[in-house]
Amino acid sequence: MDKTFTWRDGVILLGRLIFAAIFIMAAGFKFADINATAGYIASAGFPAAVFLAWCAAIFETLLVIAFLTGVYFPEAALLGAIYVVFLGFAFHMPTAQSTPEQFGAFISHFPFAAGLLFAAAHGPGRLLASRLTCIGYRRATD
Repeated sequence: MDKTFTWRDGVILLGRLIFAAIFIMAAGFKFADINATAGYIASAGFPAAVFLAWCAAIFETLLVIAFLTGVYFPEAALLGAIYVVFLGFAFHMPTAQSTPEQFGAFISHFPFAAGLLFAAAHGPGRLLASRLTCIGYRRATD
């Protein structure tokens, strides 16, 4: 296996760091005020809002760990994409009374999900990446 660092290695690692940073911020806001997060969840009509807020914060933290280490990376990226699309529909679904900002918040989830799906298909790259996975992903360089 070629150990030469390439631009591709760098941008894949940068993409993983960006995914991690987004979910660090999201989890951080939840942990900082779990009751505010629960209130937002309840306002969307979900029951057991505090429990769901904790589940979301823990899930996002696990995604961060996967993105930073590469452990279960394809699975994490796939679950992250599903989660992001769910959030778009659950909390930002446009209605007849929607503002352009609400529509923009809804639409912004889809390019993020597309990036996560692309990452799931292509894996964590060669740098600082564990090979531990459930779905049998093997890097092309193996």
